[in-house]
Amino acid sequence: MTYAFMSLFAAFIVAADQISKYFVSHHMALYESRTLIPGVVELYYVRNSGMAWSLLSGARWFFVGITVALLALLVVVIWKKMFTKKFELFCLAAIIGGAIGNFIDRLFYGEVTDMINVTFIDFPVFNVADCFVTCGAILLVVYILIFDRKDKRNDSAK
Repeated sequence: MTYAFMSLFAAFIVAADQISKYFVSHHMALYESRTLIPGVVELYYVRNSGMAWSLLSGARWFFVGITVALLALLVVVIWKKMFTKKFELFCLAAIIGGAIGNFIDRLFYGEVTDMINVTFIDFPVFNVADCFVTCGAILLVVYILIFDRKDKRNDSAK
């Protein structure tokens, strides 16, 4: 049941990402912005062939290859049950869903649609997929380094 839920969660992320990109690209002009919360966040339609801050622009096939390798690695990790706790699997599903969302853009369009712009700091414009990849990875690392370590110490003390 956990793997079915994990798959549905990853599929939901891909759908939310692709729908948000479709909405922005069909209802806004390139480089148009619309304020959502003044001084905090806006929709700002840009296309990026690189990664954050347009690093490695034009390296489409590099990113496609890295994504395929990452997804293959995550499938092996899940298949070999290296992570078995529900929270860990939830984090992996977030990473997988986000990776697939951006993978679709890179594969079919050669670049990624970004639209979320935080205006109170200098930060790259990002998208829904980026949110899930980043949050999933951060939560997984924090869980492994802090909470999972405590669980293992408590288990070994018994």
